[in-house]
Amino acid sequence: MMRAVEQPFHLPADLNASSPPEERGLRRDHVKLMVLQKETGAVAHDVFCHLGDYLQKGDLLLLNNSRTLPAVLKTICGKEVRLARKWENGDWDVLVIDEGTKEGDNLHFPGKLMAKVINKVEGMPLWTVSFNQADELFYDWLYRFGEPIRYEYIDTPWELERYQTVYASVPGSTEMPSAGRAFTWELLFDLQKKGVQLGFLQLHTGLSDFLDDHYPVRPEGNPEYYHIPAETLNWIQGTKKEGGRIIAVGTTVVRAVESAILTGKASGFTNLFIGEDYQRRTIDGLLTGFHEADASHLDLLSSFIDSHKLIHAYEMAIQNRYLWHEFGDMNLII
Repeated sequence: MMRAVEQPFHLPADLNASSPPEERGLRRDHVKLMVLQKETGAVAHDVFCHLGDYLQKGDLLLLNNSRTLPAVLKTICGKEVRLARKWENGDWDVLVIDEGTKEGDNLHFPGKLMAKVINKVEGMPLWTVSFNQADELFYDWLYRFGEPIRYEYIDTPWELERYQTVYASVPGSTEMPSAGRAFTWELLFDLQKKGVQLGFLQLHTGLSDFLDDHYPVRPEGNPEYYHIPAETLNWIQGTKKEGGRIIAVGTTVVRAVESAILTGKASGFTNLFIGEDYQRRTIDGLLTGFHEADASHLDLLSSFIDSHKLIHAYEMAIQNRYLWHEFGDMNLII
């Protein structure tokens, strides 16, 4: 598959946000905001709490209210297991950070939790497992013993609440849907007072890294579950009818809505890849973080704006010391 963006910029290591803004002396909504005009490529630099200056009465802001799980599990013998996704029958696909895992193994965890390894996921470094506890019992165990996923640029084990948006309410994401992290309730209320509508949906994010360069994480091979409530679908249809703009908060929202439009299904698993040639049917603007050069998220951004303009804006973001990843700064493409 041709990529719209192929390693187009170098990100200095010190621009990886290693701590939440609150630990850097900032409110959540005081991170930087880069505003990118999708038609011209013009860039403006601002602060996230001024987001309302770029939205209009009648716009619909779509937010992913999936709640982040403490998705790192440790076996009694010290193996690390990372949850990737839950299937409808209750089984999970997981990443076991241990080369000796094989089909039929039993993984034993504290608190009498056990997982039986059923099979290897074809073409991926994941295993499908069946836990001996389900539903409330499993989640009770998870919130007692699990830890949030953190990558090498995070050097401190921040508590789970740091990996939640303020409006997260439906547990299911193994990594934080981070585009909404900068929102505060105060800012959301101010946007509503201005006449900006808020709609909620879920896309439960899976792993963004398999810790193995032989297995890049691509949407086509990494299905994620989404659900769009009927109320939100009505909001979308009404906003379009009235001529308002649909602004997605996060690439997860774009994929969920576009998947629902393509399939006619308000719920299901999606492996939709969105790139430069994809014709969006619903979403007009995007609020997102900053993405690495090899991430499929960057391809999705190129469906909003010419990739050359996008990379020029990213180079400006690097020059202006914007921070990357889940604790970093924000980018509005509109």
